[in-house]
Amino acid sequence: MSKKALLLFLFLVSFRLLPQIDSGKSLQFENNGNFRIGLSYDPLPALEPLNIKPEFPKPDYLLLGGLGTAYLGSIAAIHLYQSNAWWSGRTGKFRVIEDWDYALWVDKLGHFYSPVILAHGFSVGLEAAKVDYGTGIWISSAAALLFQLYVEVYDGFAQDWGFSTGDAVMDVAGAAYPVLQYYYPVLYNFHPRFSYWPVKLGKEGHNPGQNLIVVDDYEGQKFWLSMRVNNLFGKGFEKIWPDFLMLSVGYGVRDLDGRGGGKSDFYIALDLDYEQIPLYGSFWQMLKNSFGFIKFPMPAIRINNGVAFFGFAF
Repeated sequence: MSKKALLLFLFLVSFRLLPQIDSGKSLQFENNGNFRIGLSYDPLPALEPLNIKPEFPKPDYLLLGGLGTAYLGSIAAIHLYQSNAWWSGRTGKFRVIEDWDYALWVDKLGHFYSPVILAHGFSVGLEAAKVDYGTGIWISSAAALLFQLYVEVYDGFAQDWGFSTGDAVMDVAGAAYPVLQYYYPVLYNFHPRFSYWPVKLGKEGHNPGQNLIVVDDYEGQKFWLSMRVNNLFGKGFEKIWPDFLMLSVGYGVRDLDGRGGGKSDFYIALDLDYEQIPLYGSFWQMLKNSFGFIKFPMPAIRINNGVAFFGFAF
């Protein structure tokens, strides 16, 4: 047999050994020892489509009932406090007021931060009750907003106060922030935080019968926005900035006189990223997320008609 015939024979045999698939073609041999070149087309049978139905855990309705009871109880407790501290005066027709600069804006920051923290608390409960995370974000934010607006509406009937459009706008913004973080994850790099050191806690307020609690002790409050520097500026920044450090800007007030006077303080401070703590699991993650709303005491610079350095600002 010549070399050319041998090569042709091997070539044809190799075609015979190829698998016959849907898009492939093979050579056919006759049984009498002779061979002929032909094409065949043997498709595989079509696969049946998989009908997979994902199963989601059913919500824990007993726990949801407990959360609802706690929610209503919290509203009742706030109502009792507000009735004694803020609504004890004359009531009348609903009215709207503009008080954006009340307490030098620290009150408005509080109205932004409060629904953010409330929404987190509600979402933790909903997650424990096995509610879908995305659905839980919407429900918890809506519940936080209703909680805040309930107080605003009652303020509207108090003749010494009124429905504050500034408060309502900041309530809506704060309740919307967790939803925006869910849809725009880059916002998780901007974390609202709060710190408090008692200044007038328990003292009599400007309203008769009012003893100040934490939310009314404006001079003891500071509101912060802590940022994950490396996530925002890229990996090249990691050479000079450790992952566990955040950069925070803050605001606080002093010497409020109840008539619009006082001093505003701005802060630039370091902060800790609790996500970098090497503790893992759902419980530890919940704790890290919850403590993530509290500003850790760290070195800071206060700016107010000059610059002052603090070893620890809280």
